[in-house]
Amino acid sequence: MAYIDYYKILGVDKSASRDDIKKAFKKLARKYHPDLNPNDPNAKQRFQEINEANEVLGDPEKRKKYDQYGEHWKHADEFEAQKQRQQQGGGFAGGGQYWSSGGGFSGMGDEGEFSDFFESLFGSRRGGGRSAGFRGQDYNAELHLSFHDAAKTHKQVLSVNGKNIRITVPAGVADGQTIKLKEQGAPGVNGGPNGDLYITFVIAEDPVFKRLGNDLYVTAPLDLYTAILGGEQMVDTMDGKVKLKVKPGTQNGAKVRLRGKGFPVYKEEGKFGDLIVTYSVQIPTNLTEKQKALFKELQSLN
Repeated sequence: MAYIDYYKILGVDKSASRDDIKKAFKKLARKYHPDLNPNDPNAKQRFQEINEANEVLGDPEKRKKYDQYGEHWKHADEFEAQKQRQQQGGGFAGGGQYWSSGGGFSGMGDEGEFSDFFESLFGSRRGGGRSAGFRGQDYNAELHLSFHDAAKTHKQVLSVNGKNIRITVPAGVADGQTIKLKEQGAPGVNGGPNGDLYITFVIAEDPVFKRLGNDLYVTAPLDLYTAILGGEQMVDTMDGKVKLKVKPGTQNGAKVRLRGKGFPVYKEEGKFGDLIVTYSVQIPTNLTEKQKALFKELQSLN
């Protein structure tokens, strides 16, 4: 990881106070905000650098770690813990090697002797030295899908930190479900493995179907005459409309289950949930006088 001089990015001295840093950040943020520079392709990157520098230097604890460890400041706690273990085991060889914020080793003792502590973190400066390195940070991203896209296996290209990642989305993914792509996160430090990428799916609601697990629910309007006398009714499914037979005397709220007409089961090709149809009997309005008379006749017969 290359050394990034946050002080230089904000244009402040290393002795700058928190107020100085805050003022510098506000000034630069206004100048390079992407919304104010729509025609400048570099403005967004510059704004991100300014924001990152402020997050580190504006926090006293982070700034202290950065001043001591440079670009490796996020691992400061690990360094200190390892340092304590080394000291308890007999101290450091070479009279006190340390990592400078300029990005390299500094030392007060014999140049040829490096403590095991720093060799284990960064590798030996002697030829052929190898470090275990540090694992890169994990990335988190959201992938928004339409209801019908989530019901089919398809390819998607996801842009994460400027890198395009092509993935296959299996049919049946659920809203809020998270999958992991190994080593698609941030690069490792000093030869360590990359972090992982976690993708969370956000599935839009559908105006027709309601999904619960792998089952789908749909409401089908049914006119009063078909509900009383029976007949046929067209009903929406994921594959289009189907014709259902309606039994005479069907009540409002009656349900019909269509096996295998629901949502695909995740990573189980050929398997589907069910579709539950709820009939909503529609009461006629704006009746003619003749229709009202017929209903009254029916009422008297009953």
